[in-house]
Amino acid sequence: MATTSSTRAALDARPRPVAPTVGRGWAIVGAAAGLLGIVGIQASLRIDAAYDERYAGDAGRITDRLGDFVPQLLTLHLAMTGAAVLLLIFAAGLRRRLQGQAPAVSLLPDIAAGGLLLTSVAALMGAAFSTEVIFGLESDDAPLDPEFAAVVGHWVGTVPWLWVGAGVTGVAVAVAALRHAAAPRWIGWLAAVLGGVTLLVGLSPLQYLAGFTGPVLVLVLGLGFTFGDRRPSPTD
Repeated sequence: MATTSSTRAALDARPRPVAPTVGRGWAIVGAAAGLLGIVGIQASLRIDAAYDERYAGDAGRITDRLGDFVPQLLTLHLAMTGAAVLLLIFAAGLRRRLQGQAPAVSLLPDIAAGGLLLTSVAALMGAAFSTEVIFGLESDDAPLDPEFAAVVGHWVGTVPWLWVGAGVTGVAVAVAALRHAAAPRWIGWLAAVLGGVTLLVGLSPLQYLAGFTGPVLVLVLGLGFTFGDRRPSPTD
């Protein structure tokens, strides 16, 4: 009898997956943020005015070349500013979701949300000069300064790629899921892989490679919490 009681107590002490106590709209928003991030990165890839060897060192020619990328600049602006706003909602929802199972003193929910907030700022700053360049290229009354245009050509090819914060979120979600059962384990493993890669490359001199994996991580997390965050069965 004593053995049975001690075994039951040990089982009761194990962390158990918990059912979501709130709606999943925040997770859908997160998936949308990841998708917009992917769109923004693809737009940035196509804006090569500052990187084409034919225009290197010639601010005037770089400015003229940027005029060919107005649709991509507009796409970058809309996608990145949209992602920046949606990431705020996703951060709040993810924090509340993890708090439902993580230990009361755990920093993991705050760290996960903080990584998304950092990513939101980077996404917003990535589109900071896009509209000024667009209007400057289209205006005859206030022509765009070539040196400024050359800087923006580099800006839109670098700042939108700073998704290291998403890597921090991925690692925090992985620990919360795998150690505290705060999310399905498959989400935890995916977050560990994608979040770990994003964090490592984001911290390295190859930091802009985080732009390839970071938006995918956010998309996967959003979809995972939308469709895969099942309610636990009585045997879990």
